[in-house]
Amino acid sequence: MTIMKSENLSISADTFLLPVSLTDIEQAATRILGHVERTPLVRSGALSQGHGAPVHLKLETLQPVGAFKLRGAMNAILSLDDEARRRGLVTASTGNHGRAVAYAARKLGIPTTVCMSSLVPANKVEAIRALGADIRIVGTSQDDAQEEVERLTGSHGLTSIPPFDDVNVVAGQGTIGIEIVEDMPDLETILIPLSGGGLAGGIAVAIKALRPQARIIGISMERGAAMHASVSAGRPVSVREQETLADSLGGGIGLENRVTFALCRALLDEIVLVSEAEIAAGICHAAREEGLIVEGAGAVGFAAILSGKIKISGPTALIVSGGNIDPAIHKTIVEGAVA
Repeated sequence: MTIMKSENLSISADTFLLPVSLTDIEQAATRILGHVERTPLVRSGALSQGHGAPVHLKLETLQPVGAFKLRGAMNAILSLDDEARRRGLVTASTGNHGRAVAYAARKLGIPTTVCMSSLVPANKVEAIRALGADIRIVGTSQDDAQEEVERLTGSHGLTSIPPFDDVNVVAGQGTIGIEIVEDMPDLETILIPLSGGGLAGGIAVAIKALRPQARIIGISMERGAAMHASVSAGRPVSVREQETLADSLGGGIGLENRVTFALCRALLDEIVLVSEAEIAAGICHAAREEGLIVEGAGAVGFAAILSGKIKISGPTALIVSGGNIDPAIHKTIVEGAVA
């Protein structure tokens, strides 16, 4: 099955003891004001006309680093005390989080190391290097990169900025949910790319608190969807990381996950998986019909709608999470060489 329905649909973000609250997200919104963009929510004419209900796109591609990750990274870094900043930062990343941490750290004058696996696309590695971060390429998985982070925090005393499983990171990503409800108060469905759960978990907290009747759907790729496997198993589990067009969604959630697993298990109404061909079709649609350059992770919402795996029945928001795709790969896909 590619669609999983949560068993916890009656759980409210306001009443259940979850690790992140609406108050945390509201505080994050105040903290990051002026450091990140309040991105637009724009109507998709093609999707709205084709599916009989208004579909709007939340364009996180317009953040200075080309992806939503700046929200969480900036909130986490701004929450540190002076001593933690002085020691320097380290993080593991599939690309976009590392770029966000490097951008925020350079803006705040903090030295940074970013650990990545060999699966991270070269264009994302070079974008991080251009921001002045020290780059470490380690192993073939996000878990390998995280082991290097743990080594550096232990041996060099660096301060870790987790890519997703952190209250401040999740709260920063959750600010997207507040903005969407402000711009679309009649929201019925929201489609969120799902990886480690920082984005989906944070947005879900905000949406369930402010618009509890809204349906929240996490969308991931068929190849190595760690949160889907973990929610299905009822506990964090390991999956084999595989090459995918949605490279930003790769990696595990951590067997000792403290924050995002609980949020996703409690608050997501469904998880939908899409194929590589469907992701490619989403990238093509974004380019040809919406005029957007979108990476695979940012295209999974388009993929789910276009494939018919999600039926639209009312006002819908789709998170376009990032646009940092290799130009050559994008050209190949849009020209139809990938199907």
